[in-house]
This record gives sequence, C-alpha cells and structure tokens, in this order.
Amino acid sequence: MSSLESRVALVTGASRGIGAAVARTLAARGALVAVNYAGSADAAAAVVAGIEEAGGTAAVFQADVSDPVQATALVEAVTARFGRLDIVVNNAGITRDGLLVRMSDEDWDAVVRTNLTGAFTITRAAAKVMMRARAGSIINISSVVGLTGNAGQANYAAAKAGMIGLTRSVARELASRSVRVNAIAPGFIETDMTCELSPAVREAALGQVAMGTFGQPEDIAAAVAFLASDEARYITGQVLAVDGGMTFV
Repeated sequence: MSSLESRVALVTGASRGIGAAVARTLAARGALVAVNYAGSADAAAAVVAGIEEAGGTAAVFQADVSDPVQATALVEAVTARFGRLDIVVNNAGITRDGLLVRMSDEDWDAVVRTNLTGAFTITRAAAKVMMRARAGSIINISSVVGLTGNAGQANYAAAKAGMIGLTRSVARELASRSVRVNAIAPGFIETDMTCELSPAVREAALGQVAMGTFGQPEDIAAAVAFLASDEARYITGQVLAVDGGMTFV
C-alpha cells in the first residue's frame, strides 16, 4: 500500500460520495486531509469525525469552488493551516441534466462554473504553491462521459471533457517543476447520483459495462491514492478510466 505520510491533501466536494471516499482513503494512508464542502456542513463534519476516529487527521473547509474568489481563498486557507499543500483532488461537481434544446443558460453555466472553472481556479492557486516546493500531485475527477458524451448531459460532458484538456495542458506546463497532473474518468459508480436512476436506466447502464456491475467510490479513491503517491512519480498528463471496461480507452 502506497504511503502518503504527513502529506497535505485538499479534496473538493468531499462531504459525500466519491469525494468522501477519497478523503478517507488518503487519510488512512497517512495524509492530512482538508475536507472541502459547499453546503453540506453536517456531512463534511461526519467525514472528518470518521477520519479522526480511525486515527487520521482532517479538517473541514467551507468554500463554493464555483466562485473563483472562494476557490482561491480555499487553497490559501489550507496552506496556511497545514503549512504546505502536496495533493489536490478536484472532485467537486454538480449535474443539471436536460436535452440540449431545453437546456437553459443557467443550467449550462452552473455546471461549467462548478465542474470546470472550479477545477481551473483551484489548480491555478495550488500550482503556485507546488511550483515553489517543486513537488505535488493534482488529480482531476473527470468522467467517462467526458470521453464518450451522453445524451441529456451536454453541459456535464463538456465540463468533464474540459477537465481532461485542462489536465493535459497543465501537466505540460508544470512537469519541469516536478508537479504531476492526471485525471480519473469514473464510469458508473454507486453514489447518491446513480441511486436516483430508474431501474430501466440502471439496467441499460449495466449493459454498457463489460464487468457487469457498478463500481464503488472506494475504487476511485484507490486510483487517486496511487496517482498521488511516489509510486506514480513518472506518470503525468494521463487519463485513467476506472469504469469496469465501459470505454477501453
């Protein structure tokens, strides 16, 4: 198991689902974890409490990453609290699904602002810290729909595809400073979001997955922990699909 002892990790959108699993996994491997949330204070506090009960170290940081001022301040607050920043996981995301011809400007803007602009702003602020330290790992949680597209999710797919472009561009910029930037593209993962799917939609989704089952948030968390560790020290600019054989890319 890769060790992240004493490293400081910021996980955005960490109050539930994939983000919470990532926070718990990084803490279990020794990282000091900044658990970010936008509106679910009790859920974020519960994640921190669970980490502390297991012997780890974590703290809650409120910020809406869709607001560039708050996103930048978040990175500054985490760095001030822990004295460093080694790992960033851009996980915060929302959905506002709808067919293209019915999608409002507000639904487009909200998803792109949170999922893509939030990742950009956090990455920009974190990069300055990591470049000075000449070390760091930034991991963007994209999606398989950013690779394949999905009807009814033009905004979400565009934002997640944008995260892949952001990953590869920033990886090229920061590699000379030993800062690595990678992305993970989850497939169908058992979260609050997928639990809302109808039985018919779930069955259709499973039909696209070679392994015939949905993944768990811990599957994504394990991939994040690997990419954050020294075991992945020669990996940057990559997109790892964790999707049970849905895309084969």
